[in-house]
Amino acid sequence: MTTGWRYRTLSVTGVAGLTALAVLLANHAIPQYLFTTYVPVFNRLDVTVLTGMSLRRALSMSVFFTIMALIPMYKPRPRRILDAVFLTQKRVLVCGLALATLGYFQWSHRLPRATLVMLTGILLLVLPAWFVAIRRPIPGELDRTIIVGDDLAQMRTVREAVDGDLLGYLCPTAALPIAEPEQALADGGVAGLENIDHLGGLSRVEDVLVEYDVDTVVLAFGEADRGEFFGALDACYEHGVAAKVHRDYTDSVLTPDTSVGPLVDVEVEPWDWQDYAFKRTFDICFAAFGLVVWAPVMLVIAVAIKLDSSGPVLYKQERTAVLGETFPVYKFRSMVPEGESAEPTADEQNDRVTNVGRVLRKTHLDEIPQLWTILTGRMSVVGPRAVWTDEEALLEATSQMWRKRWFVKPGLTGLAQINGAKSTDPKAKLQWDIEYIRKQSFWFDLKIVIRQVWIILLETTNSGPMDAASRPNGSKED
Repeated sequence: MTTGWRYRTLSVTGVAGLTALAVLLANHAIPQYLFTTYVPVFNRLDVTVLTGMSLRRALSMSVFFTIMALIPMYKPRPRRILDAVFLTQKRVLVCGLALATLGYFQWSHRLPRATLVMLTGILLLVLPAWFVAIRRPIPGELDRTIIVGDDLAQMRTVREAVDGDLLGYLCPTAALPIAEPEQALADGGVAGLENIDHLGGLSRVEDVLVEYDVDTVVLAFGEADRGEFFGALDACYEHGVAAKVHRDYTDSVLTPDTSVGPLVDVEVEPWDWQDYAFKRTFDICFAAFGLVVWAPVMLVIAVAIKLDSSGPVLYKQERTAVLGETFPVYKFRSMVPEGESAEPTADEQNDRVTNVGRVLRKTHLDEIPQLWTILTGRMSVVGPRAVWTDEEALLEATSQMWRKRWFVKPGLTGLAQINGAKSTDPKAKLQWDIEYIRKQSFWFDLKIVIRQVWIILLETTNSGPMDAASRPNGSKED
């Protein structure tokens, strides 16, 4: 992976060169003709091809403003591909607005409107691609690696298995078996970790990832289910850094089936960025369309809930998200507020469900407010069902593999739901969720959504009693 001054040089020169080429392309007679002839709104403009001093002025202004706007991108640091793309595009738009503003106040220096729009459009495509390209792994180059953990014995073991450029390790001083850890570290390090820099405690994970431009983190914790373990994984996820773990601690993490050797790759981000982009686009369209269509119904539901029983219209509950984080889920209240329990109970055995709530739960209309959570990106349309944080401990006790669900964004529906898996049968629910994680793709999501819609239609038109299998947890607002 390109880093250091080589990355800085490539990024700045690449931005300058691509911007200059984009100006020349946007200023060419053929693109000018096509743009001012076939593009709506701009088809009223005349073809304007700059020459001589005007062209040189346009080139210098465009290159200068683009270079200045993209200053945050010149520091080599780990980023997820989509984050790099969106940040670059954001800075390009800032550049375009700056050029437009300059043209407004300095008429003699302005870029023609068609040229400016075409230039911005070209840069929105080519500059993100450039920054992604120069950060691609270089064949034969060692990954910049650090070890993060609290188990010195395991850290010594994984040190021998690391085949990258080992920059140092993060470990709490309390885990070091010496009376004066700071002095011992200064004198030459810890036995088995000599000649490796101690970069600080576990609280510095994110700072070290950015400061040292880390490619790979090797985790070496005594217990793989500790908060620090998933906190380090979350830092890797946020910054697009690869993570590895010792093979003995793979029960709680998601790993590829083809992994070999003592160190196993952790699938911190199971989706390819292209599939993730399609999935997120679908989520936004689905949620926005649903909120608009159901807006009148939501008002009727709110009035019915208030008339039926005392209490708030919306129910709020903390659920577990990606890598153990939590987020609030909002639903239309379908039960009386008192007597909530984390123990799963079927609907037919629960007397807390209100009259309106029975209709809402049968038709799944109580789920409508979650469309806003999907729109804001905390949930997806399809994924493992988000679990109440108080219930999480009960379900984790049933299987060490339960936390593998944490590696995928929770969803409104999923493979477990369309197959009738209940929280009263957590092993079956986990089995379906893990199968979804292994098979997940954009087209697989579409199949699940279509099947879920069909199931809801059947349940809604069924005049019989409510199907408890579809709403397993009657003791809480699941």
